[in-house]
Amino acid sequence: MKKLSLILVLAIASFSSYAQSSYKEDVELVQSIYGKSKSDLVRQYMNLSDTQAAAFTKVYDNYETERKGLGQTKLQLINNYAESYATLTDEKADELAKGTLKNNQDYEKLYSKTYGQMKKAIGAINAAKFIQLEVYLQTVIRNEIQESIPFIGELDKTKVQP
Repeated sequence: MKKLSLILVLAIASFSSYAQSSYKEDVELVQSIYGKSKSDLVRQYMNLSDTQAAAFTKVYDNYETERKGLGQTKLQLINNYAESYATLTDEKADELAKGTLKNNQDYEKLYSKTYGQMKKAIGAINAAKFIQLEVYLQTVIRNEIQESIPFIGELDKTKVQP
């Protein structure tokens, strides 16, 4: 029983500490993978003319502001999950699942809105190029998060059956 308690505490501590991450750590993750900041990576990848880059920057900066807000919501959901993991109830699981689904939908709405704005500013191909890159980067970050937190009931499977 002591071993299971220790495993539970360590698992919760490890994904709770991940949950304490912020936009800064998302940037650090991108930097560790690609060797540059997200902003630098995006600008290099987009490879826009000076005129297009100016128009792009306005839309991109607004996008990043909204995306950071959604990231904070995602972080709060992860923190709530970490805090309630050991005592998760149906009601709390429902609340967290609905919150996560809404957050994912809000990201999709932001992509759609940003695509429309970018299309007007820099054309459809470049707008699609940005959305493709952004979805890829967010998928990498989601994957890192998913790898860092236990599934509901995961630790229960390690219990020794009497």
